Amino acid sequence: MTAANVYQQRPDDLGIKAESPLHHAGFHELAGKGKAGAGVTLREKKLLGHLTLRGDGRDPAFAEGVHKALGLELPVALGLVAKGERSLQWMGPDEFLLIVPGGEELATEQALREALAGQHIQVVNVSGGQTLLELSGPRVREVLMKSTPYDVHPSQFPVGKAIGSAFAKTQLYIRHTGEDTWELLVRRSFSDYIWAWLQDASGEYGLAVEA
Repeated sequence: MTAANVYQQRPDDLGIKAESPLHHAGFHELAGKGKAGAGVTLREKKLLGHLTLRGDGRDPAFAEGVHKALGLELPVALGLVAKGERSLQWMGPDEFLLIVPGGEELATEQALREALAGQHIQVVNVSGGQTLLELSGPRVREVLMKSTPYDVHPSQFPVGKAIGSAFAKTQLYIRHTGEDTWELLVRRSFSDYIWAWLQDASGEYGLAVEA
């Protein structure tokens, strides 16, 4: 079997069981449990594809190629655009984070390379190094206010904004995806710590866990 063939196969095809960063922490064993009427609901959006895309965000040809390949507009500074399970986040003037449904990583990369042929770009699969946690409910903003010095008031942090910030005693990206829905983009090595922190920070509001 060639390296190319291995690259195109899913872990299950190779006899490897793919597990999310929080699998071993017992997170998913709590799915469906929590206080009735919990103010915060937590879900790990596990086993998604995470791709870093680099290119000149100021170049109209780059933006056009990205839209052709993904059907997504290129986000502006501190911006996030989403369509279904796909999202594209601005990380810097020449760097963007693309999240796609699991199993679509290779096809998405190929589509980008075809649409951006001749341009100076880079596409790297970083799926194994991070995870996405979704927080929803009426008390999420209070939890965030405990956790980060960044102002999360809607006037300063509207839906569609994404920023990197200190969070507890580490750093991560905070994404505002809906009126009462936020996402935390967490490095794999910090996922256990963030899970423990969120349990404590949500305690007074009630925490429910979804699969």
